[in-house]
Amino acid sequence: MKTAHDLVEAARTEITEIPLSVSEEAIRQADLLMDVREPDEYHAGHLPGAINVPRGLLEFRLSNDPALEDRSLNLVIYCKNSGRSALSAKVMKEMGYIHVQSIAGGIEAWEAEGKPLVKPELPDFD
Repeated sequence: MKTAHDLVEAARTEITEIPLSVSEEAIRQADLLMDVREPDEYHAGHLPGAINVPRGLLEFRLSNDPALEDRSLNLVIYCKNSGRSALSAKVMKEMGYIHVQSIAGGIEAWEAEGKPLVKPELPDFD
């Protein structure tokens, strides 16, 4: 029986995973930066310019959002530590997307390097 770790490692052999050192350039060249974490994780902090498409809804959003139907879009995706983004990149490849890159280490690696995050602030009601 395979574990989640086994599935992630298998996915990594089939996708393009980019090191953090080239991620900012890849993001600049991308048509879209996608965060595949859950909405609460995204709202706690995300990469500037990222849209949130949770891993659990990915196939449905890709199939039903006209803005995402172009299979030649240059996409960069990430998650917490690159497990979900590896699985997402594999599925996207299977769906016909040809330019998908996953950021190795995810947002944890990004934040550890001191790179900028967007952290929405709640209004003060006092």
